Amino acid sequence: MIQLDHVTYTYPQAKHPALSDISLEITESSLVAIVGPSGAGKSSLCALLAGFIPHHFHGILQGRALVHGQDIANTPLAELVTHVGYVFQNPFTQLSGAKLTTREEIAFGLENLGVPRLEMAERVDRVIELFSLRDIANRSPYEISGGEMQRVALASIFVMKPRVLVLDEPTAQLDPLGARQVFEAIRTLTNTQSVTVIIVEDKTEWIATFADRVITLHEGRVVLDGSPDAVLTSPLLAEIGIRVSHYTQAARAASRHRLWPSELALPTTLDKAIDGFKRARKKYENLG
Repeated sequence: MIQLDHVTYTYPQAKHPALSDISLEITESSLVAIVGPSGAGKSSLCALLAGFIPHHFHGILQGRALVHGQDIANTPLAELVTHVGYVFQNPFTQLSGAKLTTREEIAFGLENLGVPRLEMAERVDRVIELFSLRDIANRSPYEISGGEMQRVALASIFVMKPRVLVLDEPTAQLDPLGARQVFEAIRTLTNTQSVTVIIVEDKTEWIATFADRVITLHEGRVVLDGSPDAVLTSPLLAEIGIRVSHYTQAARAASRHRLWPSELALPTTLDKAIDGFKRARKKYENLG
């Protein structure tokens, strides 16, 4: 579905590449999280996969990048956007400015594609329910909260049914409940509609719970690539400035004092941490 072969990209007038010699293969229907410190190249990777690099940002692109069998550098952006949905960090920049209500805003892309009115209404209603937007469906998209605007931006992309979905920190303005709703909706897409999702996110527990794979970037390079449990407990994360979960930190501290079960990997979620500490308590109660 996605293949990057020795991709290097440098922005105009930049001294150093934003992406350096990246080679990746991402399979269909997978949910892949991208993590890394500020300036690691996460947003640049998103822009590349969505075609904004090199068609909007005219820097120097080396190597080969394929999405859904199409060479990004040689495929017009107008064609790429029919396969790849891209949600920006700031939802305000994603609004069209041409619609009076949230419902109309969500339908805007479908109108441009000439989707029949009945099908359009059904698809819009479906994503309105999916993202709990019923209460604001008839309000102006400019008169809602930042979190609501983020969900509208997501819904306006989801409704297009892209084959690849690129999300750049989509839960940044959402509370924990809203973040869970977004991740559950994304997981539903990958499970039922063969959508491939690439998500930049710093909420490690949500990544550990929902992602199939985690890729870590640092200074434009891939430094870790593997399962959430393997990547999110790696000591390298702290070395490059990425905060690991409190559960991992607590278990690592316990492990140094031989208070964490040696047969268990370090936890990345609350449930795994509770299970591990319960086992540790039971073990030492039996020893006593």
